[in-house]
Amino acid sequence: MKLFQPCYDLALRWSKHPAASRYLALLSFAESVIFPIPPDVMLAPMSLSQPSRAWHFALITTLASIVGGVAGYLLGFFAFDTLLQPFIESSGYAHKLETAIGWFETYGVWVVFLAGFSPIPYKVFTVSAGFLQMAFLPFLIASAIGRGARFFLVASLMKWGGARMEEQLRKYVEVLGWAVVGLAIVAYLMLR
Repeated sequence: MKLFQPCYDLALRWSKHPAASRYLALLSFAESVIFPIPPDVMLAPMSLSQPSRAWHFALITTLASIVGGVAGYLLGFFAFDTLLQPFIESSGYAHKLETAIGWFETYGVWVVFLAGFSPIPYKVFTVSAGFLQMAFLPFLIASAIGRGARFFLVASLMKWGGARMEEQLRKYVEVLGWAVVGLAIVAYLMLR
């Protein structure tokens, strides 16, 4: 069953749409606050289909993600008690919040950098940083460095790989897609 090949082709077609940069910015902003899908799923095909604009796309993604991170910080700072805490508790995510708070206590600003660079949900740490009233300037700097490093790395790899990488991705997209699904299931089972 070919599930990922049509999605891959669709992503490449959408990446050439005239409004693709705006959609990329919107996705990057939303992912930093509430949305579960990382902007890499748009950034990579856009950079792959237009390698000469890869760093431009990385800059858009980084800036929009930082602005979204600031929005998440402000949401945690001003609305945690009234809006977020009841939702977190009713959804059964209180233990995850406790984990995030523990990481902040142990690692401080480095956890924001780590969440910005890695696949760890950045939004959890933007909201937590605001709720815990982390100093804003270190939060902003760690976000900018972590998000920038991640998105420029993705864009650079796509630019560097070019047509060769596109050909290899097309060849192995089904295997890679199902491997990611398998890893996500394993991670979920281990972390729940």
